[in-house]
Amino acid sequence: MPKTVWLLVIGMAVNMTGASFLWPLNSIYIHDHLGKSLFIAGLVLMLNNFTSVIGSLLGGYLHDKIGGYRSVILGGLISAGALAGLTWNHAWPDYVFFLGAIGLGSGMIGPAILAMAGAAWKGGGRKAFNAIYIYVANNIGVALGAALGGVIASYSIDLIFAANLALFLVFMAIAIFGYRNIAEKHAGYAGTAAASAKRAGRAQVASLILLCFAYFLAWTAYTQWTATISTYTQTLHISLNKYSFLWTLNGAIIVLGQPLLLPFLKRFLPEVKQQIVVGTAIFMLSFAVVAFAGHFAGFLVAMAILTVGEMLVWPAVPAVANTLSPKGREGFYQGIINSVATCGRMIGPVVGGFVADAFGMKALFGLLIIFLAISLLLALLYDRPLAEKPHSEAAGK
Repeated sequence: MPKTVWLLVIGMAVNMTGASFLWPLNSIYIHDHLGKSLFIAGLVLMLNNFTSVIGSLLGGYLHDKIGGYRSVILGGLISAGALAGLTWNHAWPDYVFFLGAIGLGSGMIGPAILAMAGAAWKGGGRKAFNAIYIYVANNIGVALGAALGGVIASYSIDLIFAANLALFLVFMAIAIFGYRNIAEKHAGYAGTAAASAKRAGRAQVASLILLCFAYFLAWTAYTQWTATISTYTQTLHISLNKYSFLWTLNGAIIVLGQPLLLPFLKRFLPEVKQQIVVGTAIFMLSFAVVAFAGHFAGFLVAMAILTVGEMLVWPAVPAVANTLSPKGREGFYQGIINSVATCGRMIGPVVGGFVADAFGMKALFGLLIIFLAISLLLALLYDRPLAEKPHSEAAGK
């Protein structure tokens, strides 16, 4: 891996570690410390995700106009300012404003980092992006951040905001001094736009729509772990430290399990459709376990099961989208998939908070299992429209 990509990986790992101090505890803080309902907490998290979507679109646009380095610095300044404000004043309603600004700034950083990684490691293919997301930055950052965040919150939850700001400033230092000379591609979207003008076949579009609905329902269920389930653990007198450890376990299983998972998939689940179906069924099992969990051990088991499902589903869906996409529109299809995931993260906390407030957690768990059952059915059927096109059979592989 080139040195420049390592700088990107280290920077994103530091950034994700700091972010993971806060995001697993957002619902708990809004509900328990600010005295708001789970429904209101869900709306706040939805706003954060919405501004993140806007930031991603803006960051991608700015990358082509002013370059990735300037995009990262601009997004970083917005996030740093918002984190400083949140550290200074995290009362209601200022908390909502600052959290939205953090979403905007952090959203701007992501596309630029990925573009620089691809440009810096032209021969690396997907390895550069896997290094940023799967193996190093994302999951190690989540594991460390959740673990350290739980320890800090056990002393004082107010310290979480200062710790998040401190690590983000470390990331900014890495970005300012380490990213300036990273090679970037400044070509616009003209070539891509011309290629994307070609209309995809109806079968591919229909399959993508079915896949998107399945993906949306899976994310709607998954995001409850950072929304309603996080608050539910508090009613069972499970400490913040223990709840944060669940995400440490999640990241550790993903990072350490990759070398074991790949040979298993190659032998037993070689087709990505199989991986999505089995992974969604595992999601259902996880929520069935957590529905009856009364102690921390039950949540540990449920999280371990959930993580296995995550390792199967999350990488497989973009792979299917890539296969379905016509030549020259791969990025457009990936953008749709990413938007669907974000919509699930936005709407999930609101739906979950409303159902939990109105009918209780048991009803919510039942609804989530129904959502996942529908998702599983759609995953089974998504490639039906391709049946009339023999040359498209590879979309399920």
